[in-house]
Amino acid sequence: MTNPATRPVPGPARPYHFPRFTRRRLSGGVELITASAPKLPIVSVVALVDAGATHDPVGSEGLSVLTAKLLLEGTTTHDGATLADAFEQLGASVDVDASWDGVEVRLTVLADRLRQALALLSDTLQHPGFRERDVARLKAERAAELLQIQADPRSLADESFSRLLYTAASRYAQPAGGNSRSVATITGTEVAAFYRAHYVPERLTAIVAGGVTHEEAERLVVEAFAGWQGTPAKIRAPDDQVAERGRRIHIVTKEEAPQSELRIGHRGVARNHPDYFSLVVMNAILGGLFSSRINLNLREEHGYTYGAHSGFDWRRGAGPFVISTAVESAVTADATREVVAELMAIRENPVTEEELGLAKSFLEGVFPIRYETTAAIADALAKLVTYGLPEDSLDNYRASVRNVSANDVLRAARGHLNPEQLLIVAVGDPAVIQAPLARLELAPITVDVPPDHDRST
Repeated sequence: MTNPATRPVPGPARPYHFPRFTRRRLSGGVELITASAPKLPIVSVVALVDAGATHDPVGSEGLSVLTAKLLLEGTTTHDGATLADAFEQLGASVDVDASWDGVEVRLTVLADRLRQALALLSDTLQHPGFRERDVARLKAERAAELLQIQADPRSLADESFSRLLYTAASRYAQPAGGNSRSVATITGTEVAAFYRAHYVPERLTAIVAGGVTHEEAERLVVEAFAGWQGTPAKIRAPDDQVAERGRRIHIVTKEEAPQSELRIGHRGVARNHPDYFSLVVMNAILGGLFSSRINLNLREEHGYTYGAHSGFDWRRGAGPFVISTAVESAVTADATREVVAELMAIRENPVTEEELGLAKSFLEGVFPIRYETTAAIADALAKLVTYGLPEDSLDNYRASVRNVSANDVLRAARGHLNPEQLLIVAVGDPAVIQAPLARLELAPITVDVPPDHDRST
């Protein structure tokens, strides 16, 4: 009989292979990736355009996101309501997502309606309406979002951390959706010019996953995008330079706040860094899982918070590495001290075999679950293209995690965690948290008022 006090031991991981896919450049310039599963009744399509927020012109931050959102607001022949109704008549779901590194227009539809759905998707991408009333409405929605960020300590902490981490010249210093001043000045003419520069066949990858053969997918994509032309603008490399060197503390004022939102971290590394898998396992042990060191310390041992986590924001450039938590104002300094101590500790000695095993078992086990749908498969292939990853990286993911050793974790921690370069941001009440933070003697303290989402204010 099994002892109920004994933790169950996970069995060996079952073999898993990411769905096979083909990849080729079509005659019109569009790249096509097909993951065929003919027995499935549905197909998911991702139209990936290399038109992310890092391509925003200086002073027009938010232009990429606004342009992407406007795609589903109508074409030259259909307004937004008519376009939405056309997709709905096909039983198709469609949405758009704009990130730092690309724009994804995502579509899922029954396989026997793929041809009609691709025709609508093509019309959306090739003939956007960009009506002035839609531009004005989406700008107003973004302005309202920015006001909500100022009122929400969690969102304000996230925004403040990036703003203070990177130089003013870095696109990463401002939100992907832009700040209040930049969004207010964007015009429909600028949207159209950005579209012409970046929405061209050479910048489009069509990813098709599900119940369609490779040959049929190619025929339908060629048909849908025939005749599309355009000359792409020059690719802009991300500027990921940090604003200051050395450890520093910034308090963003929220008077009479009962708790503090803490963000502690520094610049991370790009997604295609060779230490990626060692960093993924290291982060899982440090703060990426519920059983991680930081969460057990702050939540279980000290009772400072309901939860704390760490993570790398993977981008083409070096996005931030940040530890996030919310604590009662009175223990802000204590929580900060414990986080810094955990960062120091994981750099000093190898992690235990138990910690390493739990982290690797979780990462290996959850990986196949992430790709149970055609939409998830298509999105994974979009990330492979966006970050220029090897074509076998998805199939080899579990083996790459499995091969990470305790020494690899230690090397990654020592090479990529730098406690001496920490930016510590606390959104809270300076009257309560400033003096205790100063007594830690970790770094000079600056007290800021919440910005109006503009570096110049």
